[in-house]
Amino acid sequence: MLGSNDMTGDSARLLVVDDDRDIRMLLASSLGARGYQVETAANARDMDDILARKPIDLIILDVMMPGEDGLSACRRIVGNGGPEVILLSALGEEQDRILGLEVGAGHYLPKPCSPREILATVRAALRRRGSAAVPVGEAYAFEGWRIDLGSHELFDPDGVLVGLTDGEFAVLRVFVERPRRVLSREALLSAARGPDSDAYDRAIDVQVSRLRRKLRARGEEIIRTVRNEGYLFVPRAVRI
Repeated sequence: MLGSNDMTGDSARLLVVDDDRDIRMLLASSLGARGYQVETAANARDMDDILARKPIDLIILDVMMPGEDGLSACRRIVGNGGPEVILLSALGEEQDRILGLEVGAGHYLPKPCSPREILATVRAALRRRGSAAVPVGEAYAFEGWRIDLGSHELFDPDGVLVGLTDGEFAVLRVFVERPRRVLSREALLSAARGPDSDAYDRAIDVQVSRLRRKLRARGEEIIRTVRNEGYLFVPRAVRI
């Protein structure tokens, strides 16, 4: 999980992974000048070495790299409960961005993008994670499921831990805090990512689709689509 609860610029630890040395050095320099501690890696193997040795709060990851590509690396990192990932790619079509979100990235930036845009995205990602902090022990139960907001954990009715990405957890948290209420995509985006988020409606659709797959273990309808309006969290959620 994230290595620090303090998300200020002088303490957050970033890892830039890109096979282009000029891009690595440019981002390391611009982000370092803003007070971030920045590590760099040329490929997924070097990235893994750094992650094994040092706590990292956020990874900026290129998609098109030799060896293991960024999409595969992102899926693996997020699946193992690693840091949030910002994907960078020369492929900027909507289907490419959606694929990036589906493998677990919190943000997807098409190249070329300026260091200023990357800085703003880094700040938004760290601010969103920092603002999600809640007192340990605050949890909700619904239909036998339990979500712990302090530890960022979801347990199914059998007590088995279910892995969630940062984006999935943020959306589920909004649902359990506002159950039995139709929420528009805009409302979900604002509540889950903040009003200044650069995300878009389709990102919420992706997160909800992934949540549905994970919550269908017993066949219950947990999240209902309300046509032309948004989504409804069906069960009653009880704070425990």
